[in-house]
Amino acid sequence: MSDLNSLGFALCQGSPHPQAIRGMELFNQGHYFEAHEALEAAWRQERPPLRDLYRGILQVGVVYLHITNHNYPGAIKVYQRCRKWLQPWPEMCRGIQVGQLRRDLEEAILALQVLGPDRIANFDKTILKPIQFSIQEAK
Repeated sequence: MSDLNSLGFALCQGSPHPQAIRGMELFNQGHYFEAHEALEAAWRQERPPLRDLYRGILQVGVVYLHITNHNYPGAIKVYQRCRKWLQPWPEMCRGIQVGQLRRDLEEAILALQVLGPDRIANFDKTILKPIQFSIQEAK
């Protein structure tokens, strides 16, 4: 991944890719599989390193999908993988509250780990927070 300290400000200006917007809307409706598909389209169409932001967001959706499907090992595995895609980004990028998404993901994983694999069916789905984002108007 490129050095986001030197490129991050310029990369983070503007709005998310249209497919990413659609994916985040689906994510926020709890349609994690469909969100993955839209975010994957954005990821494939975007250039590095910005595509890694969309990859990280789509993998958060996969973590949440695994949680809702009671797949503890899958949720933990994807969580460990997706952190590297989200960590380098600033608090806000392309109108997406990336920092808040990271914190929300950590809260969900902590709650999941407290329950453990045998009690994942008791997971409180209200812990799965929506992605906070805004679409910047073109000037």
